[in-house]
Amino acid sequence: MPLGEFELIERFFANRGATRGDVRLAVGDDAAIIAPPAGTELVLALDTIVSGVHFPPDTSGRFVGHRALAVNLSDLAAMGATPAWALLGLTLPAADENWLGDFAAGLDGLAKRFGVALVGGDTTRGPLAVSLTLAGWVPTGQALRRAGARAGDEVWISGTVGDAGGGLAILQGRLDADGAAREQLLQRFLLPEPRTSLGQALRGVATACIDVSDGLAADLGRLCAAGGVGAVLETGRLPLSAALVAAAGADAALRLGLAAGDDYELLFTAPPAARRLIEALDSVPRLSRLGAISATPGVQWQGATVERDLAHGFDHFRN
Repeated sequence: MPLGEFELIERFFANRGATRGDVRLAVGDDAAIIAPPAGTELVLALDTIVSGVHFPPDTSGRFVGHRALAVNLSDLAAMGATPAWALLGLTLPAADENWLGDFAAGLDGLAKRFGVALVGGDTTRGPLAVSLTLAGWVPTGQALRRAGARAGDEVWISGTVGDAGGGLAILQGRLDADGAAREQLLQRFLLPEPRTSLGQALRGVATACIDVSDGLAADLGRLCAAGGVGAVLETGRLPLSAALVAAAGADAALRLGLAAGDDYELLFTAPPAARRLIEALDSVPRLSRLGAISATPGVQWQGATVERDLAHGFDHFRN
């Protein structure tokens, strides 16, 4: 007998994620009730991922469940927030129990790692799509924002860029790779790692912050536009992984590092006086200094020719 909607919810999504004392009422009622910590502000984010747009249609449910939460965790990381509660909206073409089991496991594993409780949501029938709303908190007045970069600030990024784009290219048959390089690039796309600890460590240090979801060049442009500033950066400082360079070659790796999305690294600015503090952060992965903010609007890349179209990044209605 086919699985019904309420049986589906009870079997796969009740009591998922972390157990939190601030959850007063969760899955199973008309709405959730939570008790935010005193002296904090709520931070909310929502992302929708769609089969064939954000992930190949044959992607394992485990990776889809992980990604649905990870992209929202990355948004909260960019705000310096502590994640806490999630609402899930799941649209399915059919109640495939094997796929649902994998999806719930991927979501649950990441939720428990980051202390997130699944407190409610909705399921419906239709083309495969996942919407997840994530809520968290930040001490009052301490949230990081895109706006705030000032002329003279240094520009930093965590980790390496372009790897997830390389992983997607492998899945789509546009890039050949094997061995450890292939596995590393695929993992960066299929299992993105949110930088929440780094975001929290940057409270009171960074002047502006954004997560790199649509491509470094595009997201840097958004950060600069929010603050009414520009930037001068060196392409030679771009942190590219050995795996990406080995698989794609130096020129293609540079383009992927600038334009490919889904890396979910943190791009942030801070005054030069904060450099030693930033370098001393117990940050995994590494942090790289790319250049500096300028008073003149626009982004200049020094050391290589960067095509104008890279600045657009991914856009659902432009691309």
